[in-house]
Amino acid sequence: MTLRKYAGLGALLSLAMPSLAMAQEAAAEPTLNSGDTAWMLVSTALVLFMTIPGLALFYGGMVRAKNILSVMMQCFAITGLISILWMIYGYSLAFDTTGMEKGVTNFNSFIGGFGKAFLSSITHDGLTGAAALFPESIFVTFQMTFAIITPALIVGAFAERMKFSAMLVFTGVWFTLVYAPIAHMVWSGDGGLMWDWGVLDFAGGTVVHINAGIAGLVAALVLGKRKGYPTTPMAPHNLGYTLVGAAMLWVGWFGFNAGSAVAANGTAGMAMLVTQIATASAALAWMFAEWITHGKPSALGIASGVVAGLVAITPAAGTVGPMGALIIGAVAGVICFFCATSLKRKIGYDDSLDAFGVHGVGGIVGALLTGIFAAPALGGFGTVTDIGGQLWIQLKGVLFTLVYTGILTFVILKVIDMVMGLRVSDEEETVGLDLTLHNERGYNM
Repeated sequence: MTLRKYAGLGALLSLAMPSLAMAQEAAAEPTLNSGDTAWMLVSTALVLFMTIPGLALFYGGMVRAKNILSVMMQCFAITGLISILWMIYGYSLAFDTTGMEKGVTNFNSFIGGFGKAFLSSITHDGLTGAAALFPESIFVTFQMTFAIITPALIVGAFAERMKFSAMLVFTGVWFTLVYAPIAHMVWSGDGGLMWDWGVLDFAGGTVVHINAGIAGLVAALVLGKRKGYPTTPMAPHNLGYTLVGAAMLWVGWFGFNAGSAVAANGTAGMAMLVTQIATASAALAWMFAEWITHGKPSALGIASGVVAGLVAITPAAGTVGPMGALIIGAVAGVICFFCATSLKRKIGYDDSLDAFGVHGVGGIVGALLTGIFAAPALGGFGTVTDIGGQLWIQLKGVLFTLVYTGILTFVILKVIDMVMGLRVSDEEETVGLDLTLHNERGYNM
């Protein structure tokens, strides 16, 4: 009886074993995480919202009334152009890892290949992420929005004087030769040049802001000053638009920073918290610095301080704690204020909407302070144990980006200028770009 019972049990186990093996195999397969997927969908929409309408309004309000449509048009056209270029080859150049190997510097350490061109490798069911938890199609779109806003930021440096046709050509070439390689070197993973150096750039301090900021400075210098600058008053025509745009950037930036955790997890939560703290800190720091220096706080000043704080916390959002964020924001607010006002006047360059003074300088401040406050000893959540060593790595990444982007941007602009010209005529500039380039007016009385 007993033998018969165990024999029956053995038979049942033998029948169950294939089912158990199949269940274990199914459990090992990557499955889509609906929470991560939902968060990345929202984050992607938030980052696109930063450019259109956020940046378009922020910049549009700061130019003169005769040029509001030209700036907004540039933001919309860049959104369309970069979306298509990203699909054709941009994603591949930035994130194709073919030929890359950790610790080995070769051609693929600087730029990706064409293995993902035309998004040929993207399937309906393909997953990605740290544990392959959300569709790769979302990651493609999320990174596309970063590629869109970066050249759009440069618009602020040459606003009110660049040909629309030249802007389109510059954007396409600059995206190909500058943005995609820098993104690849920083974010593509093992074998990427700055990735292997250990540069910390959680959400784009180097890739987006330093990159766009130095390109903006070079563009402002190459094109020259606006007609009448600095003797002719060029006050913002609608600071209401600028404040609304700054508010949209502030809200959208949670997708920018917290979304860069590429998961709905603790890193995303902390990135959201430190983004809010640093932004508030920078806004107040700029406001009080202006109040003390000029006697009154201004709406334009606090809006600029908001953006300076958002920029500075971007590279640090995944590794610093609340106290680090407070300090990063305060330092960025004060330094960016003086660079966008006193330094610009002293040197004499015409960075129309302070693309370099806010994004370039803020990105540099954030990148360097990340090397300090990412250390657990200072309340950070990174793996930094040698603060001096990490600070040198961050400085090396900053210097490399400044040199690479600065030189390539200068060459691109000079070639375009020789071929088709960069700048509108004096008459077109006087009348305004809205009417002369687009045959429209922002305001019809």
